Amino acid sequence: MRVRFAPSPTGALHIGGARTALYNWLLARGAGGTLVLRIEDTDRERSTPENVEQILEALEWLQIDYDEGPISQVARSERHGEVLQRLLDDGRAYRSTATGDDVKAYKAEHGAERGFRGSDEGEGAVRLRVPDEGSTIVHDVIRGDTAFAHVHLDDPVIARADGSVLYNFAVAVDDLDAHITHIVRGEDHLSNTPKQILLVLEAVAASGIAAETASSDGEAAGAPVYAHLPLLHGPDGKKLSKRHGAASVQDLRDAGYLPEAVRNYLALLGWGDADDETILSTPQLVERFSLQRVSKNPAQFDERKLRWLNGRYLRALSVDDLTARLEAFTGRSGLRDAVEISREKMQTLADFWPLAGFIFDGPADDEKAHAKWLDDDGRAALADARAAIAQLDPFTLENTQAALEGVVAARNSKPKQVFQPIRVALAGSAVSPGIFETLSVLGRDEALARIDAALERDNK
Repeated sequence: MRVRFAPSPTGALHIGGARTALYNWLLARGAGGTLVLRIEDTDRERSTPENVEQILEALEWLQIDYDEGPISQVARSERHGEVLQRLLDDGRAYRSTATGDDVKAYKAEHGAERGFRGSDEGEGAVRLRVPDEGSTIVHDVIRGDTAFAHVHLDDPVIARADGSVLYNFAVAVDDLDAHITHIVRGEDHLSNTPKQILLVLEAVAASGIAAETASSDGEAAGAPVYAHLPLLHGPDGKKLSKRHGAASVQDLRDAGYLPEAVRNYLALLGWGDADDETILSTPQLVERFSLQRVSKNPAQFDERKLRWLNGRYLRALSVDDLTARLEAFTGRSGLRDAVEISREKMQTLADFWPLAGFIFDGPADDEKAHAKWLDDDGRAALADARAAIAQLDPFTLENTQAALEGVVAARNSKPKQVFQPIRVALAGSAVSPGIFETLSVLGRDEALARIDAALERDNK
């Protein structure tokens, strides 16, 4: 098996492209095959080195490796020109100056459903001759067979007047030369497929143009197996876009998702294991993935579900592993104790600093939290709590818990009426890790200093 992932470097790697890369990677790794990375950079105005680097960076973060490449499509221009000239010499392609208006006029005369046919004018863009009879059948693992009657297909433009080839031509030649056996890509490419099949089978093969390199098994090149993946929609049922949240792999990385959780979630967007499991390790995905279980219906990307799944993965990490990832994510060090008391409340790496950053940077300044929890009753409860923990020896989590539960009982109040004023004094807001754990990490002196500052502030 030889598969390829062929992104266009016109922007960051979006989530749909990442799923395509993942499915190709799973197929190759599961079958002991080869994954080729080809950069389809024929759009010279929008294809930039920076975008290529973004794509490579995204694949590296997702831990999707490849066996051959990255191969620049533009770097193969000489090969494309060689094949193009052979098709022209054999009369299987021709030059035409026909414009869009000419095509419309042709259809007005011959019928809107009739594919455009031109004549060789010796100049202009290059079009492939499509036979009038018969049809091209796309055999798709996901969608079944789709027949495209030739009579309805225009003679497609395959190269500009200057000889530079267009997307469909370059793709067909590159797939032929690379001996790609399975083409897995988005369904938006389905309409391109009959043109590419015609180029490979009807034109290239008929002209006796062999693949540039010999195949490993010595067999003649033919049409690969196709699988066109369903579109990705947002929770509202509309095509996935930035309005639904994260739109690219970099967005997911910067939002604090784990690559292994993203791989798991992307795999389930359109594919499901026979056991209908949700949490599947990467080795399990490699073992179980198959194109036969990919749905042809649109899949829904819901970032809330990804957050939930990411939280499961995050909490399954060891404290040391999670700490290392958080220190890399935040650029801070010495986080282990705070990580240990925060992990149960986190779903992404980005959740950590808003939750526990006060331990390192001091209390926040949440006026609403102060007004709600440090009124007269709150300050009185905070003062009682201070008195109870100030005399503790040793200052341990167990002792602070017993002392503060004693304050709750002595005041005949609800726990939150004592614990929330403490939390606001320590964190500056009403959100933090567990109150006893927070006191333990801060230590007696820092905890008492923050409580004193809160009481002084609210006495002014």
